[in-house]
Amino acid sequence: MLLAVDVGNTQTALGLYDGEELRHMWRIATTKTDTADELRVELLALLAAEGVVPKAVLGMALASVVPRLTASWAEACISLFGHEPLVVTAQTAGPLFKTGYSNPAEIGADRVADAVAALALYGAPAVVVDFGTATNIEVVDRRGFFIGGIIAPGMETSANALFAHAARLSAIDLAAPPHMVGQTTGEAMQAGIVFGEAARVDGLVGRVFEELGYEAPVIATGGLAPIVAKASKAITCTNLELTLVGLRLIWDGAN
Repeated sequence: MLLAVDVGNTQTALGLYDGEELRHMWRIATTKTDTADELRVELLALLAAEGVVPKAVLGMALASVVPRLTASWAEACISLFGHEPLVVTAQTAGPLFKTGYSNPAEIGADRVADAVAALALYGAPAVVVDFGTATNIEVVDRRGFFIGGIIAPGMETSANALFAHAARLSAIDLAAPPHMVGQTTGEAMQAGIVFGEAARVDGLVGRVFEELGYEAPVIATGGLAPIVAKASKAITCTNLELTLVGLRLIWDGAN
């Protein structure tokens, strides 16, 4: 089996694959001070809860936007499984990831995995909106090339900034309210945060289409995707497994 690990700034998504089948998927909080030993213990507990022994894991594909944790995860993998992980980058993705970037090394591993999976599952062109600490919009053109994208503050990041700086506004659940025009302070905040994020995505995607000169499927992924996708006019489907699929495909291509 293959373990795919996507380390984000706020959450880490893990997927255990048996061939192309996703057997188990977990989301855990990212703790940037975790050591390799702490990650190994946490990972052992996740596997044990599903009755999976470490020797059944024959490989690990790792995408990380937290450099300190990249090394910790790699060490945990060696300790637990007896082999080094494939650390995903634009370079290690090989021919699966085509780009015209002048400096491909600066492209985040999650963006690489998203683009690879979108091309494989939905064809070219395709646009991915990844809702996490940042809201990333990735663009694959008609040729199948990753041509770039947009990075904006994520919905939860923006909400936390609002809660921190507005003394009379308390934290709320990030959910769409029943009305566009909020009838309570909480509903008004939900409308601004959730519907505002959907409107921002719709507007940015519209501008992307104008620049491309054609439209494309828009795939939402990331932990907050289901909340925003329902309120968006531009998003055509949601795939919470997308980044993990990209990691699996890159692993398969390298092996």
